[in-house]
Amino acid sequence: MTIQPGISAPVISAKGLDLTFQTGDGPVHALRDVSLDIGKGEFVSFIGPSGCGKTTFLRVMADLEQPTAGQITVNGTSPEAARKARAYGYVFQAAGLYPWRTIGGNIRLPLEIMGYDRADQDARVARVLDLVELGGFEKKYPWQLSGGMQQRASIARALAFDADILLMDEPFGALDEIVRDHLNEQLLKLWDRTNKTICFVTHSIPEAVYLSTKIVVMSPRPGRITDVIDSPLPRARPLEIRDTPEFLEIAHRVREGLRAGHAYDD
Repeated sequence: MTIQPGISAPVISAKGLDLTFQTGDGPVHALRDVSLDIGKGEFVSFIGPSGCGKTTFLRVMADLEQPTAGQITVNGTSPEAARKARAYGYVFQAAGLYPWRTIGGNIRLPLEIMGYDRADQDARVARVLDLVELGGFEKKYPWQLSGGMQQRASIARALAFDADILLMDEPFGALDEIVRDHLNEQLLKLWDRTNKTICFVTHSIPEAVYLSTKIVVMSPRPGRITDVIDSPLPRARPLEIRDTPEFLEIAHRVREGLRAGHAYDD
């Protein structure tokens, strides 16, 4: 890939990506001809109907699924090499916290596996708990926290080893709207403080528009990209921005992209 002078290489780059699962009922075409570049520090949301390949694409980035055609690089290397270099943190739909471990113990677990010494573990746990506004909850157990707090702890765990990329698979989908709004605000503040590259899967148009610098609209399976929307909204975004004409215009374009995607449905 040739990079023009003064333009940095994309952090994640997919070219002509296909992925087909072989099942007992025949092949399932999850992704088809997906091409996308994601720059350093971008907040990119993926939106589309259920089963359109949003999570599959995220899992390809994370080396959890293998494409059947095309190419993808993460930090200029293969997803496998990026995984081994611990280039990303991954936040799943469910918090996935071990109930027998404290919140601090859950966050500490990947650091223990990676061989960080105890003093470094302690410092990192304290830092990421402050980042997600859970300072003081290190000795609590998951069952003592609300669903929203558990998801914040899950984000803290993904941040603990300070990867530059954060992959988030619909982390707030099961939460009520009030909690979701609050966590959206907190996530934007965290992104602004850390300048990480974030890839975020969602089914919510308002969430995608509120959070993102770039919105990727995908079609029903096989998942294709029907539109890529670069957001003109300012980086500082109070919740009230959702009532502005600019916000509503972007949301309308996302809806149009979702409707257009059905024209590709096999």
